[in-house]
Amino acid sequence: MRTRPDLPRMQSQALTRAPLPPPAVPPSPDKAPPRKPQMMRQYDLIERVRAYNPKTDEALLNRAYVYAMKAHGDQRRASGDPYFSHPIEVAAILTDLKLDDATIAAALLHDTIEDTDATRADIDQLFGRDIGALVEGLTKLKKLDLVTKEAKQAENLRRLLLAIVDDVRVLLVKLADRLHNMRTLEYMPPASRRRTAEETLEIYAPLAGRMGMHEMREELDDLAFRELYPDAYQVVTARLDSIAALNAQLISEIEHQLTRKLAERGIAASVSGRRKRAYSVWRKMERKGVGFEQLSDIYGFRVIVGNVTECYQALGIVHTTWPMVPTRFKDYISTPKANDYRSIHTTVIGPGKQRVELQIRSKEMHQIAEYGIAAHSLYKDGLGTPTEMLSRESSAYAWLRRTIEALAEASNPEEFLEHTKLELFHDQVFCFTPKGKLIALPRKATPIDFAYAVHTDVGNTAVGSKINGKIAPLTSELMNGDEVEILTSKAQLSPPSAWEALVVTGKARAAIRRATRTAVREQYAGLGRRIVERLFQRAKMVYSDDKLIGALPRLARASLEDVMAAVGRSELKASDVARAMYPDYKEERAAANAARPKAETSSGWFGLRKLTSVKFKVPDATGPAIPIRGINGDLPIRFAPEGGAVPGDRIVGIISPGEGITIYPIQSPALAEFEDKPERWLDVRWDADEAVPRRFPVRIAVQSANEPGSLAQIAQVIAEHDGNIDNIAMTRRAPDFTDVLIDLEVYDLKHLNDILSQLRVKPMVAKAERVNG
Repeated sequence: MRTRPDLPRMQSQALTRAPLPPPAVPPSPDKAPPRKPQMMRQYDLIERVRAYNPKTDEALLNRAYVYAMKAHGDQRRASGDPYFSHPIEVAAILTDLKLDDATIAAALLHDTIEDTDATRADIDQLFGRDIGALVEGLTKLKKLDLVTKEAKQAENLRRLLLAIVDDVRVLLVKLADRLHNMRTLEYMPPASRRRTAEETLEIYAPLAGRMGMHEMREELDDLAFRELYPDAYQVVTARLDSIAALNAQLISEIEHQLTRKLAERGIAASVSGRRKRAYSVWRKMERKGVGFEQLSDIYGFRVIVGNVTECYQALGIVHTTWPMVPTRFKDYISTPKANDYRSIHTTVIGPGKQRVELQIRSKEMHQIAEYGIAAHSLYKDGLGTPTEMLSRESSAYAWLRRTIEALAEASNPEEFLEHTKLELFHDQVFCFTPKGKLIALPRKATPIDFAYAVHTDVGNTAVGSKINGKIAPLTSELMNGDEVEILTSKAQLSPPSAWEALVVTGKARAAIRRATRTAVREQYAGLGRRIVERLFQRAKMVYSDDKLIGALPRLARASLEDVMAAVGRSELKASDVARAMYPDYKEERAAANAARPKAETSSGWFGLRKLTSVKFKVPDATGPAIPIRGINGDLPIRFAPEGGAVPGDRIVGIISPGEGITIYPIQSPALAEFEDKPERWLDVRWDADEAVPRRFPVRIAVQSANEPGSLAQIAQVIAEHDGNIDNIAMTRRAPDFTDVLIDLEVYDLKHLNDILSQLRVKPMVAKAERVNG
């Protein structure tokens, strides 16, 4: 939006002293709003920066201040304030984080390209390319709507994180921009307020938390909570206020006692008590399903000491003074969180038998706990670019890099959104490899998640795990401090697709989906290659990959694998492949007889005459045939939905477009519908491995007497003969008899016949026979 197209190009010498902003339109006397704080002046901002950076480039900040004020001119915010008050407040928030001059200048300028006549070239010329890149990155982010339809939201989130990874300072300015917008949310229309609050709660607050910016996250959460759930906010806040009034003396007493106890042992500590924010309390009540009265840690106390040694000394003093609550101790100094957070958490039974939650940390740890990645010295020491320094110092930035890598692993924006939201919202557990490497995972993570966190290849080949030296299922839930060893096997070429429902990390889920898609594609490509090679063999033509590569343009496919997979899916005919390679190739076909013969003849099954393109043979016939091992084989195979097929049956394969091969026994009535489609028939044979027995599906119909225990006896016969019941359906046909349809899994035809013969000799069974679908 360009609101002032007549804005003149401003030169640097005119950008040193700002005029006073134009006054707001005075409100009517009967509707006077509350008095607003005066907008921060130029020298106030400079003093705030100079307080933590005596070497600040005052000229740069002055130019940025004046340029932005003149560029925004008489623009107004929804509150009626001069628009320039917003970038000033954003810059002020960043001075609290003690950021560098370039970031403060970018904050002052962050809306100029979007909302005024200023251009990137102007910013580059007056302030340098570094600041120009920051402002342009923020301009792109301003257009993103992160609360919209899921696909659009996912794509926008990808763009957000891609912009951040180039220079993390873009994120810091964006978070400050969002914080000020949330502080002034009441002036926006209701629909905009809700959308902004949802976006803050879903994306920006968790992102601030992942970057270790705890204070900012808490305020963003609370402001969004107040907008989205005003009744709950009012109730929780009122209860917190009443408790604060009742416990004011107790809090000061605990602060005094802790300070005195530590001083007696020679430790100078700053002890401060603070109550938790409304959203934090409400979320804990929701998560644990407890009432307000059951919460014991509404107040927390921070004990800030000089160094790591004093942290553990203070812990010993606290634990020898008051009894600790055993289940409420966490040491994030020895095992920091993924966002660099370090502190000791403990809960003791303090004065007045009250539970007291303590956080013990050094001053440096406290800076990182409050300001996250902004607390690093990377912006102040000049030893490399911010991104280079951050990649060396910050685990939070390492998480951001891993999230960006997920962009390449997710096949679509929705998968990436799912991955990122999982990473943003889950609490973490910390586990170790046998070599001591720390792996951070979400709560409820399994060894499968751990394996993929180590490396995708480790996850894909995982077959088992050891937790703390003991064999454990891959579905086990990992706990803090577990040492996890992943057992792998090269025999496992891809992970089971069922793992996708077991994992909780986005990385594992995306990798399993990708491996499953690859495996299915390879299966179809393998099937397609067999079909093509068999056609060439029957037609007495020479097949070669090189010749097919030359024919790819005529097939409109990019690679050999694409062609073979399309043939395997029945999206492309093998004869079309032959014709693309040999234009004079002609497929010979013969029409099927209209009437089905009563018995099999030498001309083929169901009256199909012998064709040069397709031959149908019984399993023991000579000649090439596709081997079938079962549903766990290396081809996309499924069995006839009603009746199945088992080794020992004479079988035929029917190509189903998009589904692979469906196997039917030759006696199946369902084959009649394919009599006029000879191109879909395949010559198949059993290739069962006796050393690795497999079960196959089959359906039987049993007519039994309607008497107590009859079904139990039928099931007992099947169990005694090592059959597996997959499904049972019962229908009463007459008062004395019941028809039972049973879906079984058996090893072969002999196994099936043994079960049927044993059922038939039971006195309650009138009939037992196989059903052919």
